[in-house]
Amino acid sequence: MKISGVDIRPGNIIEYEGGIWRAVKIQHTQPGKGGAYMQVELKNLIDGRKNNVRFRSAETVERVRLDTKDFQFLYHDGDMLVFMDKENYEQVSLPEDLIGEPAAFLQDGMDVVMELYNERPISVQLPDQIEATIVEADAVVKGQTASSSYKPAMLDNGVRVMVPPHISAGTRIVVDVYEKTYVRRAD
Repeated sequence: MKISGVDIRPGNIIEYEGGIWRAVKIQHTQPGKGGAYMQVELKNLIDGRKNNVRFRSAETVERVRLDTKDFQFLYHDGDMLVFMDKENYEQVSLPEDLIGEPAAFLQDGMDVVMELYNERPISVQLPDQIEATIVEADAVVKGQTASSSYKPAMLDNGVRVMVPPHISAGTRIVVDVYEKTYVRRAD
C-alpha cells in the first residue's frame, strides 16, 4: 500500500531503498522557503542500522504489512533466545539484540507475538507489563521528601527500577517492560 511521505507515523513499517524499515521518530518541518517535508528517523529491521531521511509530500513509499504469529519463549541459549511456535511447536532461535533491552524481561513460558516478513522473524513484541520480584531495595532516608519519593530497586531479572518507599525486597510488583517503570504492586 503506497502512502505519501508526509503521512508516515512512528511505528509504521516501510520499504525504502530495498530494505524494511520502522519509523522511530518523525518531525514535520515547514520551512519559510520551499515545500514542507517530514524528517523521519528509520531503523532497519533486518540489520539494525539507523537512517535519517527527508520525505516531501510528493514522494510515496510502500507501507509494509507484517504477519504476526503467537510464540512462547522457552530459554536463553548463550546470546540466542529460543522460541516455540504455538501452532506447530517448531522452535526458532533469534539473536538477543533483535529484541534489545526488553529481552531482560523475558520469562520462561512467556507468550510473545513475533512479527514476520516473508516468513522471516524481524521483531518480537513482549507483553507491555510483567510481574517481577524485588530482590534488593535501598532504604528510605528519613526527611528526604524534598526530592522525589521513589527509591532504586533491583528486580530478580537484574533490571533496576525506581519504586515507592513502601516497597521492600521480596515484594512482587508489576513493571512496564518498555518504559522500565513501576506500575503497581502485584496482587
